[in-house]
Amino acid sequence: MRVVSLFSGAGGFDLGFVQAGHEVIWATDYNKDCAATYHHNIGNHFVLDDIRNIPTSQIPECDIVIGGFPCQGFSQANRNRDIKDERNTLYREFVRVVNDKQPSYFVAENVRGLLSIDKGEAIKTIINDFQSIGYKVSYRLFNAADFGVPQNRFRVIIIGIRNDIFQGTFPFPQPTHSQKPSLITPNKWVTISEALESIPEPEEEHDLLNHIYSKYKVTDRNFIGHRKTDPHKPSPTILAKDTGGNVTTQHPKNHRRMSVRESAIIQTFPLDFEFKGSMGSQYRQIGNAVAVKFALKIGEEFRKIEKSELILRDKKTLLAV
Repeated sequence: MRVVSLFSGAGGFDLGFVQAGHEVIWATDYNKDCAATYHHNIGNHFVLDDIRNIPTSQIPECDIVIGGFPCQGFSQANRNRDIKDERNTLYREFVRVVNDKQPSYFVAENVRGLLSIDKGEAIKTIINDFQSIGYKVSYRLFNAADFGVPQNRFRVIIIGIRNDIFQGTFPFPQPTHSQKPSLITPNKWVTISEALESIPEPEEEHDLLNHIYSKYKVTDRNFIGHRKTDPHKPSPTILAKDTGGNVTTQHPKNHRRMSVRESAIIQTFPLDFEFKGSMGSQYRQIGNAVAVKFALKIGEEFRKIEKSELILRDKKTLLAV
């Protein structure tokens, strides 16, 4: 399927869909470092601009619109969450593009704080807005660790299907991993230690890209960015922070902060994916990204739909003949 990507960042969401066999034909973000990273790793179809400045007439026709609209205002780490936060209202640009382009599907991603902001009114507003433009909408909260990502990362996925496509609901991907494996989820969560076991220290000889790290002191205080990492569990959520102090997760040995490359591995970016910009910018790009392997799982569900549509078209053609 042909994919348009909004709020694309460094391209984690997009890369997962590409790996699933889709074609991303257009992407945008306002951040110049994200643009440099995206161009270098994924393609030249990236437009560097604020989506509010881009008329939908400049966006190509597509089958799916995807995007993780800015989530800091919804994040549970933001104690001042407010539906009026400008970063929260940017989802309306997503609605505008979907309304004007009328793709068959859309996929929106956000933090789980979206479900509780304004006592649940925010998610109701978002769902109603998409329904009002002709889409059946469903959403679900996922933990990326349940799909083989070595990280406890809870995210809300909102799926829209244009009303004239079919009457069913979207078949959300089924978990493949769990803390306690079972017949349904036969694989055990991947721990942070397992994910990083072959990665040398940054000071050792290596040929890894972006293997640099914050020297901000390691502490043991019970709040974000200062908690010890349990080596026997998936990583804590890889975070991004626009301003203020350091939130870089501690290495599983708790002797230093994780490097940019190690953070990218936890977000399941390939080893040859190179991030551009300052070290702080690289950390932010990774923290803001959709975990690639989780995006791949969502993309695979759309590939199943695409294949079923092709089979249906072929049957109709044969019947016509």
